[in-house]
Amino acid sequence: MKMKKWMTAMAAGTLAASLAACSGGTTTEGTAQADAGLKDDTTPVTIQYWHSHAEAQMEGLNYMVAEFSKKYPHITVEPVFQGAYAELHKKLQAAVAAGDVPAVTNVEVSSLPNFANSGVFADLTPWIQRDKVQLDDFSKGMLQAYAYNNKQYGFPLIVSTSVFVYNKTLLDQLGVQPPQTWSDIDAFNEKVTQKENGKTVRYAFSVPGWDTWYYDPWLVNGGGTILTSDMKKSAVETPESLRYIEKFYKWKNEGHMHIGYGKGASDNMRQMFLNGQIAMVQHTSAMLKMYRENAGFEVGVSFLPGDKQRTSNIGGAGIVMMEQEDAKKKEAAWKFIEFMTSSEHNIKWAESVGYLPTRKSAISSNEGSEYFKRWPQYKAVFDNFDSVTPRLQHPAYPEFSKQYLEVMGKMALNNEDPVPLMKEAANKINDILVDFE
Repeated sequence: MKMKKWMTAMAAGTLAASLAACSGGTTTEGTAQADAGLKDDTTPVTIQYWHSHAEAQMEGLNYMVAEFSKKYPHITVEPVFQGAYAELHKKLQAAVAAGDVPAVTNVEVSSLPNFANSGVFADLTPWIQRDKVQLDDFSKGMLQAYAYNNKQYGFPLIVSTSVFVYNKTLLDQLGVQPPQTWSDIDAFNEKVTQKENGKTVRYAFSVPGWDTWYYDPWLVNGGGTILTSDMKKSAVETPESLRYIEKFYKWKNEGHMHIGYGKGASDNMRQMFLNGQIAMVQHTSAMLKMYRENAGFEVGVSFLPGDKQRTSNIGGAGIVMMEQEDAKKKEAAWKFIEFMTSSEHNIKWAESVGYLPTRKSAISSNEGSEYFKRWPQYKAVFDNFDSVTPRLQHPAYPEFSKQYLEVMGKMALNNEDPVPLMKEAANKINDILVDFE
């Protein structure tokens, strides 16, 4: 595939030159070598960790960095906040072009394929094999989200998935349960939707239209695919892939379904739910704490309903190592990555930042049991732990997904029929994919 979009020609050229000159056994093909001689080297070294951790996550990050320093006193980690994911990614691109990169960084899950495809991130496989890391202790989908072309570029760090957050008090009063399959939804809608003078005053549920992350799983669960199996053409316009959006259109026009789109859509959806105007909202699991603290009713969580499949996509960010760094800093970076994602600190880290644990051994530990007592709502996620899967992994995803996001917007705002719009979007997607063949 061609380098495009995220990596400019200048950045790509600079990267190639830097990799050729870089010590530590790396090549431009990314065949990294984990230097066994450096594993026990305690010569002082300082590395930077570029991140997008919000202020509410800093207490947890500072704790982890302090604990890391106790274990590896010769390694100094300097955390550097670089803004939200999009801003961080732009700064990484500029850093690669300048030949002055951090050793470790966050990467948002959908952007990993483009960076990895461009040779920016180091393949962690040699270190994983050298230190015999038990990869099967991670959720399969969470691990796959940070792999690309059979290379493991990173580990899950701050992981979320979309779930249905529901008004348990209301549903208990109505004697209904959140739908577990698509076939349950119509009956759920009839019992939960409330209308006055033909106008909906309480929607059964809401799906965010502002991010394809929320409805990609619906497309897949309905039996569809975003691209063809060879990843060269759009498949969003196929009958299987259209099933979910046809149902959305139906449920919306029946007055059962709310779709959030446009400026302030997220805040509006949240407030409608808290006000009792929506019984159940699809949202990121990272928002559960906010809902629990602000709702005047008991909050429940349910995994997305399934049909042909039952899945929800990984969100959040991983932690990766930059390919351009020298061997000694890569060794320090690897130690930091392994520590930040270790089972030992997994529960404390997840709870401190409001994201999901990622290690099976941590979840099954005594600490994990106590965690679920504090956060019983998360059981719905971990009952489906291996059904939390990566987004479609393609370097062009951040660009071409905008084409069918616009379809959702036109349906939500103007009530336009999504089927012909999706066929138009497919043509635009195919035009974009030509540049990645």
